Amino acid sequence: MMIGRANECAQFKRYLSSDKSEFIAVYGRRRVGKTFLIRQACQDRFDFFVTGIHDAPKNEQLINFALALQKFSRSERPVVRSNWIMAFHDLITYLETLPTGPKVIFIDELPWMDTPKSGFIGALENFWNNWAALRNDVKLIVCGSATSWMLNNLIKSVGGLHNRLTHHIQLEQFSLAECEEYFKKYGFAYNRKTIAECYMIMGGVPFYFSFMEKGKSLHQNIDALFFSANAPLKDEFNNLYKALFRRSNHHIEVVTALSEVGKGLTRKELLERTKLTDNGAFGTVLEELEQCGFIRHYLPFGHSHATSAERLPSDTLFQLIDCFTLFHFHYIVRNRYAAENYWTLSMSSPEHAAWTGLAFERLCLCHINAIKKSLGISGVLTSICSWRSHRKLGGAQIDLLIDRKDETVNVCEMKYYSGEYAISADERERIDNRLCLLREETGTKKSFLFTLITSFGYRENANSGGVQCSLTLDDLFQ
Repeated sequence: MMIGRANECAQFKRYLSSDKSEFIAVYGRRRVGKTFLIRQACQDRFDFFVTGIHDAPKNEQLINFALALQKFSRSERPVVRSNWIMAFHDLITYLETLPTGPKVIFIDELPWMDTPKSGFIGALENFWNNWAALRNDVKLIVCGSATSWMLNNLIKSVGGLHNRLTHHIQLEQFSLAECEEYFKKYGFAYNRKTIAECYMIMGGVPFYFSFMEKGKSLHQNIDALFFSANAPLKDEFNNLYKALFRRSNHHIEVVTALSEVGKGLTRKELLERTKLTDNGAFGTVLEELEQCGFIRHYLPFGHSHATSAERLPSDTLFQLIDCFTLFHFHYIVRNRYAAENYWTLSMSSPEHAAWTGLAFERLCLCHINAIKKSLGISGVLTSICSWRSHRKLGGAQIDLLIDRKDETVNVCEMKYYSGEYAISADERERIDNRLCLLREETGTKKSFLFTLITSFGYRENANSGGVQCSLTLDDLFQ
């Protein structure tokens, strides 16, 4: 049952019905539904389909390829080649026997087939450049969770596949609205607060939801998924990063450092904490983490956008925004007594209150488009940024500023609360001080709109007069 993905399905329909050969790459984090999307969009009608084998050597990948070719060509026995050039030649020979019409080829987990010194990339280049691209009926679809490989070898390739892709689709996690649609279709009686809390734990990854039982509360499901004796997602963190990045240890060191400082760290601060070398490889780690949606950089207020981690201003903040990773560090690694109901036991703890505040901020940061739509500024050019005071004492930070082309800035404060949020006198003083420091240190003449984003709105009192815009959890479901 397809949930959401309407735009992606429409794209596939156009590509499959075009009058030219297409080379389409689909990428995105592990478990986000890439294979499911492709199979649904193509209605499982493939002229050839093979899936790479994780951590298998070249000879086993070639055997797997030959077996898949035998299945589709209905030959008596597989012909196992010793190199990829000949393996793709056999594929061409088979495809040329097919009747007139589109020839749909789907290679899943493509990065796993590119083992060291295997010659796989060269053979793929030869297959596309010297045969498929010269025809008008080949639809080559490739997919992979190893996002860094997909980006470096296909989408941003500087080799033989440079500019050879005709289309690429980055499949994102579900939005809150799509999560709500999922739970409704599968019979879960969860309200929006529960769905939001589910997102704050697991993000919008549909595969994780598939383990949940509709007859259980969210608390029961989370304990079963992460903390029970046979919890299916207990080791998901390491599996996730290893699947996405071939050398994942540095990526894990960076997200570990960011998990310890909710407000974020500059590049220099990250280097000091991780003890990694300040070079291009470190910049690549940051870019790959951001491309996969684990972190994001926040430009200091007033700076224009930079496209590379190597060219960002020195005071740019990097923040961990992946909900699942945040949950891993705040809960899974801290369950030192291996309590099977650790999540339920933590509900009233200070640790839980601290986590909900951070997780709700991440939830908001993952739904910037919904925030802009609810504010009525979807059509206004904006820059999403942050600000941190340079004062060593009495400094301040604002995590979310929506800097608008119409000389206005939405200064956003994000608060998660079980009911209506009431601004205290101390909080009002802190807000006023931050706004004063922001204007003083940046020298901006733009108008400030103090924007309060809460779970269930705010209660008007003597301290709420400065709120110009108010959004609630419902607005994030846009």
